[in-house]
Amino acid sequence: MIKKLIKTNEEWKRLLTKEQYKILREKATEVPGTCAFSTKQEGVFHCVACDNPLFISSTKFESGTGWPSFFEPYSPESIILRKDKSVGMTRTEVLCARCEGHLGHVFDDGPPPTYKRFCINGIVLKFVKGEKRK
Repeated sequence: MIKKLIKTNEEWKRLLTKEQYKILREKATEVPGTCAFSTKQEGVFHCVACDNPLFISSTKFESGTGWPSFFEPYSPESIILRKDKSVGMTRTEVLCARCEGHLGHVFDDGPPPTYKRFCINGIVLKFVKGEKRK
């Protein structure tokens, strides 16, 4: 079980950039195509706010959406999935399991083997090159 990291809004504002805060704490979305990560490097994508490992580079794929996309999380315990009806339709929100920051959404139109597309805001990810799954 992942130990929760709880901070006040003021603490988060001091820790995060304005854009990171808007996405993680206010559920905003970055402009598509503004954050690109190489899929050729081995490593792990962590939450920028709490350093929780979220996705492995080998699960990243090019979805054509303009946001980093993955077909599975680092582990089922790394994320929280929550129903989201905020824009007049039902989606599944993806949150960091440690700090409960908003990461993006998951859809059922990804590649095999999971057929999932975790569509994630890249600005809230920190890439650790060379890191492997523990």
